[in-house]
Amino acid sequence: MSSPSSLYANLSDTELLTKLIGVRQTQKLYRGSLGAMFTPVGTDHHSELPELCMVARELVKRWLDEELRRDCVLNSPAAVRDCLRLHFAGREYESFVAMFLDAQHRLIETHELFRGTLTQTSVYPREVVKESLRVNAAAVIFSHNHPSGVTEPSQADQQLTTALKQALALVDVRVLDHFIVAGSGVVSFAEKGLL
Repeated sequence: MSSPSSLYANLSDTELLTKLIGVRQTQKLYRGSLGAMFTPVGTDHHSELPELCMVARELVKRWLDEELRRDCVLNSPAAVRDCLRLHFAGREYESFVAMFLDAQHRLIETHELFRGTLTQTSVYPREVVKESLRVNAAAVIFSHNHPSGVTEPSQADQQLTTALKQALALVDVRVLDHFIVAGSGVVSFAEKGLL
C-alpha cells in the first residue's frame, strides 16, 4: 500500500494546484512556475493570487520551522535552505535574517533584523548581540538575500560576517553559518570555507 504523500508525487504542478485551488484558479494564475504562486502578496502583479496560496505557503513555512525546532539544525541543512527560500521568495529588497538556536542547535526563533533597499541593507552588530541575548541563543545562523540574483558573497558580506562573529564571540554565541539567497540559489559561507 502506498503512502498518502506518494499518491501526489507523480502529479504535475497543475494537477496539484487544481486539487488545492480548483481548475479555474489554476488556469488563471499558473504560468509554468510555482514560484509566482507562493511569493508574498503586496505588489500589483500578485494582487490576483488567492488567499489559499498564501495560506499554503505559510503552512509550509511553519512546518519547516517545526522541523528545525524539533531537530538539530545541523542535521537538517535541506530544511534550513527550504525555510530560507520560502522566507525570501519574491522579496524585492534586501533583508537580513537571524535564526537563533539553543545549545543543541534547535531553532528558538527566526527574525528579520534589518530591511534595506534593492541593493543593500545596514546591519548593526550591537543590535544583533542584543537580540541574541534577549532570546538566550547559544548559536546563530545568518542569512540575507540578493534581489539581483547573484549568490556570490561580496567583500562587504564577508567583512560583516567577520564583525558579527567577533562581536557575538564576546557573549559566547557561535556563528554557525551565513547563507545568501538569490532566487532558488542558496550559498553557505561555511560550505565555501568563508566562516
